[in-house]
Parts: sequence; C-alpha cells; structure tokens
Amino acid sequence: MNPHPVCPESEAIPLIDMPGVPVHCNVLWPTREAALAAPRGDIHLTYLPACGHTYNPAFDPSLMEYTQEYENSLHFSPRFQEYASALAEGLVEKYDLRGKDIVEIGAGKGDFLIMLCALSGNRGWGYDPSYVPEPGYTAPNVTFVQEFYSEKTLDQPADLVVCRHVLEHIPDPDAFIAQVRQAVGDKRSVVFFEVPNALWTLQRGGIWDVIYEHCSYYSPTSLAALFERHGFRVLAVNEVFGGQFLTVEAEPMDDGRPPTADHRQSESELSDSGRPSAVGGLVAPTTDALSFATTYAAKRDEWQARLGELAADGKRGVVWGAGSKGVTFLNATGAGEEIVAVVDINPRKQGKYVAGTGQPIVAPAQLADIRPDFVIIMNANYREEIGGMLAEMSVAAEILVA
Repeated sequence: MNPHPVCPESEAIPLIDMPGVPVHCNVLWPTREAALAAPRGDIHLTYLPACGHTYNPAFDPSLMEYTQEYENSLHFSPRFQEYASALAEGLVEKYDLRGKDIVEIGAGKGDFLIMLCALSGNRGWGYDPSYVPEPGYTAPNVTFVQEFYSEKTLDQPADLVVCRHVLEHIPDPDAFIAQVRQAVGDKRSVVFFEVPNALWTLQRGGIWDVIYEHCSYYSPTSLAALFERHGFRVLAVNEVFGGQFLTVEAEPMDDGRPPTADHRQSESELSDSGRPSAVGGLVAPTTDALSFATTYAAKRDEWQARLGELAADGKRGVVWGAGSKGVTFLNATGAGEEIVAVVDINPRKQGKYVAGTGQPIVAPAQLADIRPDFVIIMNANYREEIGGMLAEMSVAAEILVA
C-alpha cells in the first residue's frame, strides 16, 4: 500500500506489532481444520501525527479475497437495526431522498440499501462481489451487481452515494476517493461514508478493533482531509454508535465556497444513543496514539491471565460475537479449551468456525445446552441486548465485557 496514505508528508511513528494474525476475520470457514489453517499476515500499526491517521504498512492486498464466503452483516441485532434505521431515516429526511437514485459501494448483503429504498420509493444499485442473493427474495427497485465499484460504473446516476465500512479496507484511499469524485462529476450528489473511529479505538483502548482487513484507521482529521483533497466540500463529520463509528457527509466543491464547514470548531462529543454528534477540534490525538502500545500490551496480558485463571478453576465459557472483535480477541489472547464456542445472532455464521482458533460458531439458543459458566461480550453496546437474551433462556452465566 502507499507508504503514507492520506497525509504523505507526515513522519511515521510505529505503535504495535501483531505478527501472524488471520487476514480475514469475517470469512466463514466450513471446518475447524480449515479455520486453523486460515491465511495469516502481519500488522505493524503505524501512526501519522500530521493528520491523526493510523495504518498498517505491512498490509498485502494480494492476501485479501472478498468472496461470497465473506459475511460481516450486523443487521440481525435489534440494537444495530435500531441504529441503522435511525441513520437511514435521518439521511432520507436531511437530503429529501424520495424517488431518488442511490448507489451503495460495498453493499454487503444489501440490508442498508434495501432499507433506504423501502423508506421512500428510491431506486438503488448495490456493488459488492460478496453479495449473495437470498433465495426467493426480491427487493423492489434495488439492483445488485456482484462486482467491485469501478470505472465501468462512472455513468451511474446517483443523488446519494453511500459507502459504509469499506474505506478502511482500501489500500489506496486516494485513488478510490478520486474515482468516486470522478463518478459524481458535476452532479449535485451527496456522498456519505462510515468508517470505524480511530479516536475511539485509541482513546478507549479498543485493542480488539485492530484487524488485518483494516489497512487504515481514520480520525476526523484524516477523513476530512482525504475528501477535501479530492474536490469535496465536507458538510459534516459525526461520531455515531456510541462513538465507535465516524461518518462524513460531503458534496462536490465547485462554487468557490470554503472547503470545510464548521465541524472543526468544538470538542467532540461522544453519543451513546447512536444518534450523530458533531465532531470538532480536529486535533491529531498523538498522546492517545503513543499510549496505545502500552494499553494494548496491558489489556492483552490481563485477559490472557484472566482466561488462564478461569481454565485453572475448571470454568468453561463462550465469547459472544463472531465478528472482527471476537476473532481478534481469541487470536490475541491465545484462548484455549476454556472457550468452548462463539455465539453469534447472525444465522449465516452459525455452523461455521472461527479463523485462527477454530471454535464453532453457534446460535444463542444452543447456550441452553452448553450452560457456560461465563459469557464474554465483545462490544459493550450490546450488553443490555445480550443480557436480556440470556435471562430469557435462564442462562445464569457470569457476564464479562472485553
């Protein structure tokens, strides 16, 4: 990848090394043996203080393959559905998306695009090579293309271009955003991107968010700078989903107005409700970045010791969440037989196995038979939802939040 993506003039500060991690956290492995043999790569997490950007210079795009075995949808969770619904409704109202054309880059299984189009009669086009049609299911006015968004799609009309949790996977973000800007052309399109929030990861010690698939980690500063450099006016940068995600809204810059709106002015406010909160004070979080290495080692070691104590006491438990956080947790801590399974509400993941460590992925209902002594929750945003499900199943396990 580019030696210094987003802000090439910056010095580079090494933070942490994570050798031999699974290159895909969200590929579904059909057997334990296949999961244990999953391809691996190295992470050399590096920080660029000039813009607050963090990235992995060891990222090798030739190791990545996004096929129909890739599954990262969060829309089976009621908590996430509530967030996504509020987000879609907000975009429809803010930009009067009624009977309009919407393009989604990296549409996944199409959950969000279908939601946007169903709300107010919009027409949608979703681009994603990993898209898998649901048998017998059709979405009115929505077309899916099992390809990457590329120069072949530059003439596609769009009032809104959506791209959620894709940009962090792109090794050359400059080329990618330049292509989006070319596709928008002179149209009055609005672009809406959502990425993991590097500020949250660095400030909150979100060490389980560091994965090989994410070659870049955007701060408000680096996200805004990327779009401005390629001819967009940044309308807003927001922290959403309890501060864990960043969103950027932008439009083509063609009328001489200043390139950036007032989102740079105040301190950021984290929103625990999932509703957007304005991000300002776009100061590179160098202090947080430099302390992250210590935080990473301390938190990893703490959990290794804790799992060792649980195993020594004869306790058996599960991890709840077979997404990137759960896979990273299991591989970083070297979890063994004390973790008997990983629970996930997404039925597409159930019956598969975790990359690198090989635990089976099971449905929540199977906990009634497993009867774990403890449940490790990978994302505190789902604490209430998961606690309620455990209570309904009369599973009296200790709840731990990683």
